[in-house]
Amino acid sequence: MRRMGVNVWPLNTVQFSNHTQYGRWTGCVMSASHLSEIARGIADIDQLQRCDAVLSGYIGSPEQGGHILDIVRQVKQANPDAWYFCDPVMGHPEKGCIVAPGVAEFLCQQALPCSDMVAPNVLELEQLSQREVASVEQAVDAARVLIARGPKVVLVKHLSRAGYRRDAFEMLLVTADEAWHISRPLVDFGSRQPVGVGDLTSGLLLVDLLQGKALDQALEHVTAAVYEVMLITKEMGEYELQVVAAQDYIVNPRCHFAAVKLGE
Repeated sequence: MRRMGVNVWPLNTVQFSNHTQYGRWTGCVMSASHLSEIARGIADIDQLQRCDAVLSGYIGSPEQGGHILDIVRQVKQANPDAWYFCDPVMGHPEKGCIVAPGVAEFLCQQALPCSDMVAPNVLELEQLSQREVASVEQAVDAARVLIARGPKVVLVKHLSRAGYRRDAFEMLLVTADEAWHISRPLVDFGSRQPVGVGDLTSGLLLVDLLQGKALDQALEHVTAAVYEVMLITKEMGEYELQVVAAQDYIVNPRCHFAAVKLGE
Protein backbone atom coordinates (compact mmCIF):
# COMPACT_ATOMS: atom_id res chain seq x y z
CA MET A 1 0.00 0.00 0.00
CA ARG A 2 2.86 2.37 0.79
CA ARG A 3 4.54 1.53 -2.49
CA MET A 4 1.34 2.65 -4.19
CA GLY A 5 1.71 6.04 -2.54
CA VAL A 6 -0.46 6.08 0.58
CA ASN A 7 0.53 6.56 4.21
CA VAL A 8 -0.40 3.63 6.43
CA TRP A 9 -0.79 3.59 10.22
CA PRO A 10 -0.47 -0.12 11.10
CA LEU A 11 -2.15 -1.48 14.23
CA ASN A 12 -1.21 -5.09 14.91
CA THR A 13 -4.02 -7.38 16.05
CA VAL A 14 -1.53 -10.21 16.52
CA GLN A 15 2.23 -10.43 16.71
CA PHE A 16 2.99 -13.89 15.34
CA SER A 17 6.30 -15.27 14.17
CA ASN A 18 4.71 -16.38 10.93
CA HIS A 19 1.41 -17.16 9.25
CA THR A 20 -0.70 -19.87 10.90
CA GLN A 21 -0.74 -21.75 7.61
CA TYR A 22 2.76 -23.00 8.41
CA GLY A 23 1.09 -25.21 11.00
CA ARG A 24 3.04 -23.86 13.97
CA TRP A 25 3.87 -20.39 15.20
CA THR A 26 4.82 -18.37 18.24
CA GLY A 27 3.73 -14.97 19.44
CA CYS A 28 0.61 -13.52 20.93
CA VAL A 29 -2.75 -11.91 20.28
CA MET A 30 -2.51 -8.24 21.15
CA SER A 31 -4.86 -7.01 23.86
CA ALA A 32 -8.03 -5.42 22.55
CA SER A 33 -7.33 -2.24 24.51
CA HIS A 34 -3.99 -1.88 22.70
CA LEU A 35 -5.85 -0.95 19.50
CA SER A 36 -8.01 1.67 21.20
CA GLU A 37 -5.03 3.16 23.03
CA ILE A 38 -3.17 3.73 19.76
CA ALA A 39 -6.23 5.30 18.14
CA ARG A 40 -6.79 7.50 21.19
CA GLY A 41 -3.21 8.72 20.99
CA ILE A 42 -3.70 9.67 17.35
CA ALA A 43 -6.93 11.45 18.24
CA ASP A 44 -5.20 13.32 21.08
CA ILE A 45 -2.88 14.99 18.59
CA ASP A 46 -5.82 15.87 16.29
CA GLN A 47 -4.78 13.61 13.44
CA LEU A 48 -7.74 11.24 13.09
CA GLN A 49 -9.37 13.59 10.59
CA ARG A 50 -6.49 12.78 8.23
CA CYS A 51 -7.52 9.11 8.16
CA ASP A 52 -9.42 8.30 4.96
CA ALA A 53 -10.10 4.63 5.63
CA VAL A 54 -9.85 1.82 8.16
CA LEU A 55 -8.87 -1.59 6.78
CA SER A 56 -9.28 -4.62 9.03
CA GLY A 57 -8.11 -8.14 8.24
CA TYR A 58 -7.08 -10.97 10.54
CA ILE A 59 -8.68 -10.42 13.96
CA GLY A 60 -7.19 -12.19 16.96
CA SER A 61 -10.33 -12.21 19.14
CA PRO A 62 -13.96 -11.05 19.03
CA GLU A 63 -13.08 -8.54 21.76
CA GLN A 64 -10.63 -6.94 19.36
CA GLY A 65 -13.44 -6.67 16.87
CA GLY A 66 -15.49 -4.49 19.19
CA HIS A 67 -12.54 -2.16 19.66
CA ILE A 68 -12.00 -2.00 15.89
CA LEU A 69 -15.59 -0.88 15.39
CA ASP A 70 -15.10 1.75 18.10
CA ILE A 71 -12.10 3.01 16.14
CA VAL A 72 -14.16 3.07 12.94
CA ARG A 73 -16.78 5.20 14.69
CA GLN A 74 -14.12 7.59 16.00
CA VAL A 75 -12.54 7.95 12.57
CA LYS A 76 -15.89 8.60 10.90
CA GLN A 77 -16.76 11.16 13.52
CA ALA A 78 -13.49 12.96 12.76
CA ASN A 79 -13.79 12.42 8.99
CA PRO A 80 -17.34 11.63 7.82
CA ASP A 81 -16.04 10.70 4.36
CA ALA A 82 -13.80 7.91 5.70
CA TRP A 83 -14.47 4.29 4.69
CA TYR A 84 -14.39 1.05 6.62
CA PHE A 85 -13.03 -1.80 4.46
CA CYS A 86 -13.56 -5.15 6.17
CA ASP A 87 -11.58 -8.15 4.95
CA PRO A 88 -13.58 -10.84 6.80
CA VAL A 89 -10.94 -13.47 7.54
CA MET A 90 -12.94 -16.36 9.02
CA GLY A 91 -10.39 -19.10 8.82
CA HIS A 92 -9.92 -22.10 6.59
CA PRO A 93 -8.85 -25.06 8.78
CA GLU A 94 -8.12 -27.30 5.77
CA LYS A 95 -5.53 -24.75 4.61
CA GLY A 96 -4.20 -24.12 8.11
CA CYS A 97 -5.74 -20.66 8.53
CA ILE A 98 -6.99 -20.58 12.11
CA VAL A 99 -9.07 -17.86 13.77
CA ALA A 100 -10.22 -17.62 17.38
CA PRO A 101 -13.70 -18.78 18.43
CA GLY A 102 -16.28 -16.04 18.03
CA VAL A 103 -14.47 -14.12 15.31
CA ALA A 104 -16.64 -15.43 12.46
CA GLU A 105 -19.79 -14.57 14.43
CA PHE A 106 -18.47 -11.07 15.10
CA LEU A 107 -17.81 -10.53 11.41
CA CYS A 108 -21.26 -11.74 10.37
CA GLN A 109 -23.28 -9.99 13.05
CA GLN A 110 -21.38 -6.81 13.86
CA ALA A 111 -18.68 -5.92 11.34
CA LEU A 112 -20.71 -6.46 8.18
CA PRO A 113 -23.43 -3.87 8.96
CA CYS A 114 -20.76 -1.27 9.83
CA SER A 115 -18.64 -1.76 6.72
CA ASP A 116 -18.56 0.27 3.52
CA MET A 117 -16.67 -2.43 1.61
CA VAL A 118 -16.10 -6.13 2.27
CA ALA A 119 -13.84 -8.61 0.51
CA PRO A 120 -14.81 -12.23 1.25
CA ASN A 121 -13.67 -15.32 -0.58
CA VAL A 122 -16.42 -17.67 -1.68
CA LEU A 123 -16.48 -19.60 1.62
CA GLU A 124 -16.72 -16.38 3.61
CA LEU A 125 -19.38 -15.10 1.23
CA GLU A 126 -21.47 -18.16 2.01
CA GLN A 127 -21.08 -17.64 5.75
CA LEU A 128 -21.88 -13.94 5.59
CA SER A 129 -24.91 -14.35 3.32
CA GLN A 130 -26.12 -17.71 4.67
CA ARG A 131 -26.51 -18.83 1.05
CA GLU A 132 -24.94 -21.56 -1.01
CA VAL A 133 -22.72 -20.16 -3.75
CA ALA A 134 -22.05 -22.54 -6.61
CA SER A 135 -22.06 -20.19 -9.62
CA VAL A 136 -21.18 -16.65 -10.63
CA GLU A 137 -24.87 -15.74 -10.64
CA GLN A 138 -25.31 -17.04 -7.11
CA ALA A 139 -22.19 -15.16 -6.02
CA VAL A 140 -23.65 -11.88 -7.35
CA ASP A 141 -26.94 -12.57 -5.58
CA ALA A 142 -25.15 -13.40 -2.31
CA ALA A 143 -23.04 -10.25 -2.60
CA ARG A 144 -26.21 -8.20 -2.91
CA VAL A 145 -27.57 -9.86 0.23
CA LEU A 146 -24.52 -8.38 1.98
CA ILE A 147 -25.06 -5.00 0.33
CA ALA A 148 -28.60 -4.93 1.67
CA ARG A 149 -27.11 -5.20 5.17
CA GLY A 150 -24.56 -2.39 4.92
CA PRO A 151 -21.60 -2.36 2.53
CA LYS A 152 -21.80 -0.58 -0.79
CA VAL A 153 -19.09 -2.63 -2.51
CA VAL A 154 -18.36 -6.36 -2.28
CA LEU A 155 -15.20 -7.87 -3.74
CA VAL A 156 -15.38 -11.66 -4.00
CA LYS A 157 -11.66 -12.32 -3.92
CA HIS A 158 -11.63 -15.89 -5.17
CA LEU A 159 -14.62 -17.52 -6.85
CA SER A 160 -12.97 -20.93 -6.85
CA ARG A 161 -15.60 -23.64 -7.48
CA ALA A 162 -18.25 -20.95 -8.19
CA GLY A 163 -16.34 -19.54 -11.15
CA TYR A 164 -16.85 -20.12 -14.85
CA ARG A 165 -13.60 -22.07 -15.26
CA ARG A 166 -11.46 -24.34 -13.13
CA ASP A 167 -8.23 -23.35 -14.90
CA ALA A 168 -8.47 -19.63 -14.05
CA PHE A 169 -8.44 -17.39 -10.98
CA GLU A 170 -11.66 -15.36 -10.99
CA MET A 171 -12.99 -12.45 -8.94
CA LEU A 172 -16.16 -10.38 -8.79
CA LEU A 173 -16.75 -6.76 -7.85
CA VAL A 174 -20.39 -6.07 -7.02
CA THR A 175 -22.48 -3.02 -6.13
CA ALA A 176 -26.25 -2.71 -5.75
CA ASP A 177 -26.61 -1.95 -9.47
CA GLU A 178 -23.51 -3.27 -11.23
CA ALA A 179 -21.21 -6.28 -11.23
CA TRP A 180 -17.87 -6.95 -12.93
CA HIS A 181 -16.16 -10.29 -13.47
CA ILE A 182 -12.45 -10.75 -14.12
CA SER A 183 -10.15 -13.72 -14.56
CA ARG A 184 -6.45 -14.36 -14.87
CA PRO A 185 -4.34 -17.50 -15.33
CA LEU A 186 -3.65 -19.64 -12.29
CA VAL A 187 -0.05 -19.80 -11.08
CA ASP A 188 0.81 -23.39 -10.18
CA PHE A 189 2.48 -23.67 -6.79
CA GLY A 190 1.46 -27.30 -6.31
CA SER A 191 -0.17 -28.21 -3.03
CA ARG A 192 1.42 -25.38 -1.04
CA GLN A 193 -0.16 -22.09 -2.08
CA PRO A 194 1.41 -18.80 -0.94
CA VAL A 195 -0.28 -17.02 1.94
CA GLY A 196 -1.36 -13.39 2.02
CA VAL A 197 -2.84 -13.16 -1.47
CA GLY A 198 -6.17 -12.00 -0.06
CA ASP A 199 -4.48 -9.39 2.13
CA LEU A 200 -2.57 -8.03 -0.84
CA THR A 201 -5.73 -7.94 -2.94
CA SER A 202 -7.75 -6.04 -0.33
CA GLY A 203 -5.00 -3.53 0.35
CA LEU A 204 -4.45 -2.74 -3.31
CA LEU A 205 -8.16 -2.35 -4.03
CA LEU A 206 -8.54 0.09 -1.16
CA VAL A 207 -5.59 2.17 -2.39
CA ASP A 208 -6.92 2.25 -5.94
CA LEU A 209 -10.33 3.43 -4.78
CA LEU A 210 -8.85 6.03 -2.45
CA GLN A 211 -6.85 7.34 -5.38
CA GLY A 212 -10.02 7.75 -7.42
CA LYS A 213 -9.95 4.83 -9.82
CA ALA A 214 -13.30 3.65 -11.18
CA LEU A 215 -14.40 0.29 -9.81
CA ASP A 216 -13.71 -1.66 -13.00
CA GLN A 217 -10.30 0.00 -13.47
CA ALA A 218 -9.39 -0.75 -9.86
CA LEU A 219 -10.37 -4.39 -10.33
CA GLU A 220 -8.21 -4.62 -13.44
CA HIS A 221 -5.19 -3.10 -11.75
CA VAL A 222 -5.49 -5.28 -8.64
CA THR A 223 -5.82 -8.44 -10.72
CA ALA A 224 -2.74 -7.64 -12.80
CA ALA A 225 -0.64 -6.47 -9.84
CA VAL A 226 -1.37 -9.57 -7.76
CA TYR A 227 -0.61 -11.76 -10.78
CA GLU A 228 2.78 -10.08 -11.15
CA VAL A 229 3.57 -10.79 -7.49
CA MET A 230 2.53 -14.41 -7.92
CA LEU A 231 4.70 -14.84 -11.01
CA ILE A 232 7.79 -13.41 -9.34
CA THR A 233 7.19 -15.44 -6.19
CA LYS A 234 7.00 -18.57 -8.35
CA GLU A 235 10.10 -17.62 -10.34
CA MET A 236 12.06 -17.12 -7.10
CA GLY A 237 10.90 -20.45 -5.68
CA GLU A 238 9.50 -18.80 -2.56
CA TYR A 239 6.47 -19.48 -0.35
CA GLU A 240 6.09 -15.95 1.05
CA LEU A 241 4.81 -13.38 -1.43
CA GLN A 242 7.75 -11.45 -2.84
CA VAL A 243 6.23 -7.99 -2.72
CA VAL A 244 9.58 -6.20 -2.48
CA ALA A 245 10.98 -7.91 -5.57
CA ALA A 246 7.72 -7.23 -7.42
CA GLN A 247 7.19 -3.68 -6.17
CA ASP A 248 7.66 -1.91 -9.50
CA TYR A 249 5.23 -4.25 -11.21
CA ILE A 250 2.68 -3.70 -8.44
CA VAL A 251 2.63 -0.02 -9.42
CA ASN A 252 2.87 -0.64 -13.18
CA PRO A 253 1.91 -4.21 -14.08
CA ARG A 254 3.23 -5.55 -17.36
CA CYS A 255 0.06 -7.50 -18.06
CA HIS A 256 -3.60 -6.51 -18.32
CA PHE A 257 -6.82 -8.39 -17.73
CA ALA A 258 -10.16 -6.88 -18.72
CA ALA A 259 -13.07 -6.61 -16.32
CA VAL A 260 -16.33 -7.68 -17.94
CA LYS A 261 -19.54 -6.02 -16.84
CA LEU A 262 -22.16 -8.68 -16.21
CA GLY A 263 -25.59 -8.32 -17.71
CA GLU A 264 -24.37 -6.63 -20.87
